[in-house]
Amino acid sequence: MRTGRGGRSKARSLILFIGVSVLSGALAAGLAIPFAGFAGRGSEQVVTTVESLPQEFESEPLAVRTRILAADGTLVATLYEQNRVPVPLSSISPIMRKAIVAIEDSRFYEHGALDLKGTLRAMVRNQSGGEVQQGGSSITQQYVKMSLVEKAKTAAERAKATEVSYKRKLTELRYAIGVESELSKDEILERYLNLANFGDGTYGVQTAAQHYFRTTADKLTLPQAALLAGLVKNPSGYDPTNDLGRAKARRDLVIKRMLELGVITVGQANHALRTPVIDLAKVEPVPNGCANSRYPFYCDYVVSKLLANPALGATVKDRDHYLKTGGLLIRTSIDPKIQAAAQASIDKHSKRTDSAIAAISVVEPGTGLVKAMVQSRPYGNGKFHTNYNYNVEKSYAGGYGGFQNGSTMKAFTIAAALSKGIPMDYRINSPDQIDLSNKKFRTCKGWTRDPTYRPKNSTRSGNLTMVEAARYSTNTYFLQLSERTGLCSIATIAAKLGMYNGQTGEPLDQVISMTLGVGYVTPLMLSNAYATFAARGKYCETLVVTSVRDKAGHPIPGPGINCKQVLPRAVADGVNRVLSAVMMPGGTGGRLRFGTRDMAGKTGTIQQNLAVWYAGYTPNLAAAAVVADANLPYTNLMYRHTLNGRDIADPTGSGTAGPLWQTAMQGALRGLPVERFVAPPKRLIGDPNPKPAEPGKKPRPKPKPR
Repeated sequence: MRTGRGGRSKARSLILFIGVSVLSGALAAGLAIPFAGFAGRGSEQVVTTVESLPQEFESEPLAVRTRILAADGTLVATLYEQNRVPVPLSSISPIMRKAIVAIEDSRFYEHGALDLKGTLRAMVRNQSGGEVQQGGSSITQQYVKMSLVEKAKTAAERAKATEVSYKRKLTELRYAIGVESELSKDEILERYLNLANFGDGTYGVQTAAQHYFRTTADKLTLPQAALLAGLVKNPSGYDPTNDLGRAKARRDLVIKRMLELGVITVGQANHALRTPVIDLAKVEPVPNGCANSRYPFYCDYVVSKLLANPALGATVKDRDHYLKTGGLLIRTSIDPKIQAAAQASIDKHSKRTDSAIAAISVVEPGTGLVKAMVQSRPYGNGKFHTNYNYNVEKSYAGGYGGFQNGSTMKAFTIAAALSKGIPMDYRINSPDQIDLSNKKFRTCKGWTRDPTYRPKNSTRSGNLTMVEAARYSTNTYFLQLSERTGLCSIATIAAKLGMYNGQTGEPLDQVISMTLGVGYVTPLMLSNAYATFAARGKYCETLVVTSVRDKAGHPIPGPGINCKQVLPRAVADGVNRVLSAVMMPGGTGGRLRFGTRDMAGKTGTIQQNLAVWYAGYTPNLAAAAVVADANLPYTNLMYRHTLNGRDIADPTGSGTAGPLWQTAMQGALRGLPVERFVAPPKRLIGDPNPKPAEPGKKPRPKPKPR
C-alpha cells in the first residue's frame, strides 16, 4: 500500500514511538535493540549506533560565582561566568518544586528516564517531518542536556551538545537512564533547579529568587515560583525584564497547569493570578567583575595577584576560569573605613575633571596589608575616566607604572648614612648651588659622574645637620651626603624596601641625582617602603589577598604575610627621628601635622614640577599621595593644570599633595590607638646641642664616615 507524505510521516513517528518504548524497557539488554526502519536506517546501523553510545554520565561541577570580600566581610566584587549559588533541595520552597514539576514534567515522580506518554504527545505534535521530535523531554533528560551544554568548552562542543539529531536524543536518553539508576528523584530535581538558566544572567533558583524578588529560594511564594518555573523553557523570551506581558502570560499558564493538576486550590490560583508579576524597580542588579565593584582599581589589582597564584591553575587561562566558576571565597586587606577616608580626601581636594590626577595608597606597617587605594579619575572609558591604576606598577592589570618621586628618595639616603654610622648632627656646608661636575660617585658597579651637574636648593641653605637638612629638604646637603655614603648603599637599601622602576621593573638608576628622585615609583610602592621605617626596619611585601577558600570551604594556598628585617632597628628608629623633624614647625611638612601622634614624612617635587608627593606615616599607618600630570608628554604642573578645579599656581609636595595625605590620614587614624616611635640610640643622635661650625669650614664627622 502506498501512502502520501503525511502518511509516511505518521508512520515514522509511530515506528519511533514503538522503538523508544522498547528501548526504555531494554536497559537490562544493554540497549542493543534493532530499530527496523528507524529514521531511514537499517537495523544493523541502528544496533551499531546505539551500542556505541556512552552509558556512564559524569556531570560537570556547577559553575558557581566567586565573591571577593573586604577585611570587614562586606562585598568588594563578584566574578562569574554564570551567576549561581547552589542550595540543597531542603532550602527550596515546596511550592517551587511543585511549580517546576507541574509545567516541565508532571509525571516526574511516576516514570523512569523517559515519559512515554509525554513522548507520544510530542510525536503527534511533530508529524511534519525532520529528524528530531521537539518537547516531551523528562526533567531527567533536560538535566542531562543542560549538563552536556555546561560541560562544552568550545563552540564545536556546544554545537554538538545542542545539535538537531536523533543521535543526540538517544545519547541524552541513555545518559538519563544512567542518572535515574544512580540518583533519587529528589537528587535529580535538586541538581536541575541549581543548574537551570532563569534568565537575565541568573543561574540556579537561589540566585533567581534574589535577583527578581530579593528573597531566598526557601521563601518563594506561589506567584513567584510560577514565574521562575515558566522561565526555564525560554529564559530570554519569558524574562520579565525584557517583556513583562509575555512573562505574565507564561506565569499564569504555570498557575493554571498547577490548578489543573490539583497542586493548588482555586482560591490560591485566583489570588496568584491577581498578584503583580514583578516590581521592576526592585530587581536586584547582577554585578559581575571589577568594573562593577565599589573599588574597581583595587579589585583589578586583587585579580592580578590571584591570576599569578599557581595554586589556582596551571595557566593564567585556567586560573581565570577557576576564579569565575569555582565558587571561591576571597578575603582581602582593604579596610572600608580607611578606604572611605582616603576617598573623602580625594573628593575634598580634587575633581574628576582636573587636568592633573591625584592618587593615594595606605599600607599597614608590620604586615604590608594594603588598607586603601584611591585616585581622582573614576574607572571607565568615558570622558574624565580612566582604566589606569595610578597607584601600582605597570606589570599589573591597568597599572600606570608610577612617577618620579623627587625628594622622598632622601629617606633612603638618610638610612644609608645612619647605617654607616654617620650621626644625625653631622654637618655639611650646603650652599644655594653646588658644582658637582668634577665629582665621582661610587655605584655598585664602579663610579659615575655628570660633567654638567650644578644643582640648586629651592629651600634653606647653610651649614646644616642631617635633621635640619631633612626639615628644609636641602638638596645640596643630601647630594653631598650621598657622595659620602655612595650610591650603591642608597640603591641597596631602597631595593630592600621594595623600590624599583615601576615602568620597567628594573632597579633604580644609580646616578648622581639619585637622592633627589630617580626612575618611576608608585604610591603603593613608596607607602610600603616608608611603612618599613614605621615598623622599625621590618619590610613586608604588600598583601591584598589574605585568604582563599574553595566552595567546600577548604583553604587554597597563596602568598601570606611575608616580612623580614632588612634594616637594623636602630637605623629605622633614627630615620623616624630625622623625618619627624619634617613635620615639626618650620619643616616642609610642618603644616600637615595634626593631633598628638608621632608622625614622620617627606615632601617630594620632581624637576620641572611634573609631579609632587607627600609620603608620611605613624606607627599605625603609612600613606603616599601624589599629584601629577598623567598625560604624555608630561608637562609642568604650574602651566595649564588644575587641581580641585583651580589652577595649580605653585605645586609643592607640602602644599599640593600634602593636604591629600593629611585629610586621608586624619580619617584613617580615627579610632586607632596612639603609638610612639622608639628613640634611636645616642650614637646616631650625636651631640644633641652641637656647636655651630666656623663659617666656610666643614665640621669633622662624628664618627668619621666609612
